Amino acid sequence: MTEDMNSELIEVGDLDPEQWNDYAIEQGWSDGFPLVFPAEDVVDRFVDTCRGDNEPFPPMSPRRVIPTLQNIAANAVMAGCRAEYFPVVVSAVRAVLNPDYNLHGTLATTHPCAQLVIVNGPLRRQLDINCGSNCFGQGSRANATIGRALQLTLLNVGGAKPGIMDRATQGSPAKYTFCFGENEEESPWEPYHVRRGFDAADSVVTALPSEPPHNINDHASTTGEGLLQTIAGTISQTGANVLHGHGPYVLVLGPEHAKTIHRDGWTIQDIQEKVYEESAIHVSRVPPEKRKNYEVDRSANVRNEKFYLTSSPDGIQIVVAGGPGKHSAYIPTFGATRECSVRISNA
Repeated sequence: MTEDMNSELIEVGDLDPEQWNDYAIEQGWSDGFPLVFPAEDVVDRFVDTCRGDNEPFPPMSPRRVIPTLQNIAANAVMAGCRAEYFPVVVSAVRAVLNPDYNLHGTLATTHPCAQLVIVNGPLRRQLDINCGSNCFGQGSRANATIGRALQLTLLNVGGAKPGIMDRATQGSPAKYTFCFGENEEESPWEPYHVRRGFDAADSVVTALPSEPPHNINDHASTTGEGLLQTIAGTISQTGANVLHGHGPYVLVLGPEHAKTIHRDGWTIQDIQEKVYEESAIHVSRVPPEKRKNYEVDRSANVRNEKFYLTSSPDGIQIVVAGGPGKHSAYIPTFGATRECSVRISNA
């Protein structure tokens, strides 16, 4: 175990689990939940799953420390990961270190964004990543610990400590962990990663700095048109960071909603264009002071007296996930960001 995640190994003595967790809290390594002790041999076993990954990491904001496989593995062990999850964690780290992601901005902001991890491809099933019922919730070790490992790495390597460098006004439960897989088996369209240019056989991580999911409930509409009207109306919010219209956001369609929309002939591009137009917010709904701030200071995407919530329909990231039930979800992002995808090299 290392004193600050970047120095050499140190001896912490023969600690029982309670003593170890008290010690980790004192060092500032903890997210508040119990941590698994990262013994050297266990960390080495995790690193072995990525031995062929020799691409150097860029510095991690806000401290600008260069991560290593060893200190990422230590955080993955503490998070409760299995060793076979580690290539997903490493790919997620690489995704958030893409300059387009704007990691420093997402960690230093007062916005409550957390690092959302979406997993596509065959590895979802091999690792039992939950893509179906309650995929945003509890019950899956893979979902819980992969997302948590990324957050702990940002805390302990990047230095994003709450109230110090992580300046979130209120934060959100998603800051503990936010990871799910696309339900490709029940999606009527091509998988998300294929639409992003990867092969269907690739396993891919996509990361976005995001708010927790906002539920979209429509048990009454029986047409794609009706469902998309409800979806666009739910997304059309004046309090979201995406109001300035520069970044992406995520629309997670539940399989039942997706089936109805697809049955009525809607393609992914059709959905993006429909939601893009119908979620646009008329200027009259935006308070004058806020309107001036976004129009002048932020150069918001305003046309035809409407605030558009992304720069183009392509900014709406559509995936299918979840189980039975007529629910979908809207996931706003930090806004000043881009979705970043990385192929899991050891998959």
